[in-house]
Amino acid sequence: VQLQAFGGGLVQAGGFLRLSCVASGRTHNLSIMGWFRQAPGKEREFVTAITQTGGSTYYADSVKGRFTISRDNAKNTVYLQMNSLKPEDTAVYFCAGRSFGVSVYDYWGQGTQVTVSS
Repeated sequence: VQLQAFGGGLVQAGGFLRLSCVASGRTHNLSIMGWFRQAPGKEREFVTAITQTGGSTYYADSVKGRFTISRDNAKNTVYLQMNSLKPEDTAVYFCAGRSFGVSVYDYWGQGTQVTVSS
């Protein structure tokens, strides 16, 4: 499975961006999909995740109410809608996937830079 993230960029505080993550290869192996981020000098942190059917979603407290994760399995794509962006959301955002029956994210995409100016 290969994951490729798109959609990063520079935006002013209060603005919005939508990230996309396209999966290719043996995508039927993927269950939970998630987004993580890593700011300069900080460890990578969990942002949000969604189950295979989209029936359950999970969010870090820092993004609840502002970010929305969704997925379109027909397009093998996961989206991250980010609204009301804050400078502290500035980071490299990574999409990740978990295989069925695996408790860790075993597939990772390349990062996409999100920069929020104040």
